[in-house]
Amino acid sequence: MSKNLEIESKTLLDKDTYEKMRDAFTAKSDFIQKNYYFDTPDFDLKNSDASLRIRILVDHAEQTIKVKETNPKENKYSERVEINDLLSVAQAEQMAQSAYEGTFFLFGGDVGNYLQKHYSKESIHSLKLISWSQTRRILAVGPENCELTLDLTEFPDGYYDFELEIENDDPATIKKVLAELEKQFDFKANKENSNQSKVKRAWEHKK
Repeated sequence: MSKNLEIESKTLLDKDTYEKMRDAFTAKSDFIQKNYYFDTPDFDLKNSDASLRIRILVDHAEQTIKVKETNPKENKYSERVEINDLLSVAQAEQMAQSAYEGTFFLFGGDVGNYLQKHYSKESIHSLKLISWSQTRRILAVGPENCELTLDLTEFPDGYYDFELEIENDDPATIKKVLAELEKQFDFKANKENSNQSKVKRAWEHKK
């Protein structure tokens, strides 16, 4: 299990800006990940500003619940507490298959413990697969030696988008790096294109 505070700037980009940024920085890693998102029929998690997912990569997987930080360092960027449990790929794929088939299963580990502590038994037993996304993720070193995440994500209805994520413990560093990138690649982060979670977009683009 891991628990960490995630502070990040998330900005949706147009395809041209994404490709220019992708080509400008050397990739440290380039991989595919698939996310499966869960909630109750009444969206109990969404309504409490939480999200629950299973993520599967080539060689490992994890289950994660993200919840709102009660004492945020700032209010401009996305700030969430992440609780993660590692899963084997086989275990995660079985859970995803069960979700597709509508077969009930319980989340275990620390994610399961959090659910049991904060949600009713009825809510936990009504959790179901809401949507999914598949992302090609590129990690690169950007300005200020700060890691950049460049995502190309496809959703169930065939829609896809492009996103820049800048994660750092220091909000001032995020602000500085984002400003440098905005100037270099001629784009602007604003209310319409910033801090839109993938789970929200997956809900909007489910079949």
